[in-house]
Formats: sequence, structure tokens, C-alpha cells
Amino acid sequence: MRTWQVERRQRTRHLIELGGLVVKAGIVELTNDDRTTIYGALLWMADKLRSPEGGHARSLWAAKGKEAFNAECSEE
Repeated sequence: MRTWQVERRQRTRHLIELGGLVVKAGIVELTNDDRTTIYGALLWMADKLRSPEGGHARSLWAAKGKEAFNAECSEE
């Protein structure tokens, strides 16, 4: 397999995993699959992360995500 094919598959897998997180978080259902709303929310997150409070927001969101992943692992 050529290098560009491997890289393309890795990128595709990465994008699918990111999309899976959007679904897993319930965002698709909560927005009725409104992609403009989802995109707007992601842009808001990016702005927040670029702001002076970005480090604090990242810490809070990372802790919440870790807690959710750990709870999921406990359920299995």
C-alpha cells in the first residue's frame, strides 16, 4: 500500500472517530442533526479555547470527558 493511501485511511479513521464523539455526546439528537448549530457550537468552543480562559475551559472539559469515559468503562 502506498504512503498516501495509508495516510488517507488514517485521516478517514480519525474523522470518523471525531464524528463518533459528536454522536456519543448526544449532540446530533439534541440539535435535531442541525449541522449549522453543531458547527456554530464547535466554533464557539474554538473561540473559548483561544481566549484567556482557554486553559481553564480545557481543564474542565477534559475532566468531564475523562469522567464520562471512565463511567462508560465501568458499565461494560
